[in-house]
Amino acid sequence: MLSLLGLIAGLALLIYLTLKGMNLFIAAPLCALFVALTNGLPIFLGEGNFVTTYMSGFTGFIAAWFFMFLLGALFGKFMEDTGAADSLSRWIITKLGFKQAVFAVVAACAILTYGGVSVFVVAFSVYPMALSLFKDANLPRRFIPATMAFGSVTFTMTSAGSPEIQNWIPIKYLGTSPFAAWEVSLVVAIFMALFGYWWLKRMIGKAVTQGETFVTRDDDPLVTERKLPNPFTGFIPLTVVLVLSFLLHEQLAQLALIIALGGGVLTLMVMNFKYFTNLGRAVNLGTTGALLAIGNTAAVVGFGSIAKTTDAFAQTVEVMTHLPGHELIGAAIAVSVIAGLTGSASGGQAIALPLVAPHYLDQGVDPEELHRIVSISSGALDSLPHNGYVVTTIRAICGETHQAAYGPMAALTVVVPLIGLCIAIALFVLF
Repeated sequence: MLSLLGLIAGLALLIYLTLKGMNLFIAAPLCALFVALTNGLPIFLGEGNFVTTYMSGFTGFIAAWFFMFLLGALFGKFMEDTGAADSLSRWIITKLGFKQAVFAVVAACAILTYGGVSVFVVAFSVYPMALSLFKDANLPRRFIPATMAFGSVTFTMTSAGSPEIQNWIPIKYLGTSPFAAWEVSLVVAIFMALFGYWWLKRMIGKAVTQGETFVTRDDDPLVTERKLPNPFTGFIPLTVVLVLSFLLHEQLAQLALIIALGGGVLTLMVMNFKYFTNLGRAVNLGTTGALLAIGNTAAVVGFGSIAKTTDAFAQTVEVMTHLPGHELIGAAIAVSVIAGLTGSASGGQAIALPLVAPHYLDQGVDPEELHRIVSISSGALDSLPHNGYVVTTIRAICGETHQAAYGPMAALTVVVPLIGLCIAIALFVLF
């Protein structure tokens, strides 16, 4: 009982400290240490000790994602420094009007995500344009994280056909395809897109009515009267990233992003080299931003590594994967809870599926239905405050606080997917 209480209390403490704005390099290992102590894990010596386990998770994430974060941050910073982001955003505003600034950001994130670009990288790439669009439209900047997240991790990331890992992990265990149960997936995706967009616009509109506006900051890019590049010099590098990622994803998996982002960075530099205001400064700021973003995320991943080694976690997984009642409901609850505990959609799937898949397939559950439910359910409770993408987007990329920005993001990335999950289960059960 102590171990379970320790796990729950440690997770609750991490969420609380994250919302309060505590540095994650301190909060995450501190909460992980609390979990380790209450679960009897050795701290320094012995197999599976706290220091080794935490640092394995921390360094493992950095080893896997460093180049993607670095190139993604450089791409975003180059878009900003050359004025390509400003030029593209002003062109969009001219064509669509100020009222469509939110739609433009959502659409950009959705297209890149469904094209196979990692949601982390999408945030880096789209943020400069989002900032410029929100500034020109005079919209509260605290909604930028929610807007980008809505386009990335709701109706795109877990939908049929998506090349994102959250839609591919089930294939290994269920023998399905990325287009599993595409009919239900399409209905759910359309619902999440329409309802989520309506809710996002409503939240922003209410804030504007209450007097909120775009507030500039000292560290914002300096806006000077200068000649901007052609807007297509911002669009073309984004297209290069999208196309290369899509073409190489199947062969290289996430490593395709290195080539895609490298191609995008080179294209951007070649087309807009004369528009750089300070190339050296852009490189330094991009590198620093990448290190901060990946460090914050890795710190949270380290917490998840400790949580996964505890007896309480193993017991929770055992209970969650053998819930009574309808099989699809049980699978949805299991994946959602585990994803919430680890703060990772892919982590929730990778832990639950080896147990859930054989258990439910033996009971005659349709593998395509199970695939879609597992995929959608992984993208809900994973977006709690300690989730790596949430932390990176809110803090490292957008420079916001959880107190200001997490509420709208939670509405769109937790509540909306949960409703979509309920719709999917209902459709499978009824039809």
